[in-house]
Amino acid sequence: MERKLATIRIVKEIRPIEGADAIELATIDGWQVVVAKNVGHKVGDHVVYCEIDSFLPIREEFEFLRKSSYKKMGDQEGFRLKTIKLRGQISQVFVLPISIFGDFGWTAYEGLDVTERLGIVKYEPPIPAELAGKVKGSFPSFIPKTDEERVQNIAVEYSALCFSSQHQFYVTEKLDGSSATFYVKDGEFGVCSRNLELLETEGNTFWKVARELDLKNKMKSLGKNISLQGELIGESIQGNRYNLKGQTVRFFTAFDIDKYERIPFMVMVSMLDKMSLECVPILNEKPAFLLPDTVEEMLVYAQGKSVLNDKAEREGVVVRSMDGMISFKAISNKFLLEEK
Repeated sequence: MERKLATIRIVKEIRPIEGADAIELATIDGWQVVVAKNVGHKVGDHVVYCEIDSFLPIREEFEFLRKSSYKKMGDQEGFRLKTIKLRGQISQVFVLPISIFGDFGWTAYEGLDVTERLGIVKYEPPIPAELAGKVKGSFPSFIPKTDEERVQNIAVEYSALCFSSQHQFYVTEKLDGSSATFYVKDGEFGVCSRNLELLETEGNTFWKVARELDLKNKMKSLGKNISLQGELIGESIQGNRYNLKGQTVRFFTAFDIDKYERIPFMVMVSMLDKMSLECVPILNEKPAFLLPDTVEEMLVYAQGKSVLNDKAEREGVVVRSMDGMISFKAISNKFLLEEK
């Protein structure tokens, strides 16, 4: 399912910002955003809500973003939304009153996805040629893509999880790299980037790492249809914040293709150990991770230095249930404010 970058949401709370006459702080679900007072947002209003990493098209309603947010994505011009800090307040997401777009024939209800009708897409940074590779086909339909929901978008569900004893959780560092998927199905070995399956070529980094780690033979030795998903990290990937030589992959989930279900955490760890492959850094010392009481506390927990490089801010954390049924991510605000 495509990510809902722009939706209709309801303003839950508005608070003044100390020392600020022209702006105030609005709360929408688990997100906070600095808004202009003269727009006249009120608690209970329906608004057009756009997540960070949205790439807004060139249109009159968005022109006030030109000075701060203009970007080119390939040949496409637009405005990229990022986390910013104003008057000491973190501002994530972007909201506008529905009325600014005139009569689109909308029936404004909470959760309505308006991404496509506003021409909004996800911002994707330029991909180096060695990562882009040659395309074999679309991402396989028999494997789910790796894109966890942000904790701010599940504020209600998160509160319920905090008071439930039904699930046990573990927490891992979210690495800043490139999503990689490797699979074996009916004897065929495949390599995928986040959105595409890739042909094997000499210069492609995904395939290079697969050969170096002997993934084809190791995964086939398990005798089952399976995929391993992880983060490709190292030189020439996202600035190599971990100061690695060469490239490697750290795995975070395994998937049983025949059963179409995630493999439980402890089974995955044992499987990786058997194949001499590495997991992403596990952050909880005890067998189960105790969820912080609130989304705000979860976001504070997400901040910290990387296990792989103690001089670099980690991107955040990913929380998953031991049985693989529940997962979400919390991105560090410190990391987002540093992001170029």
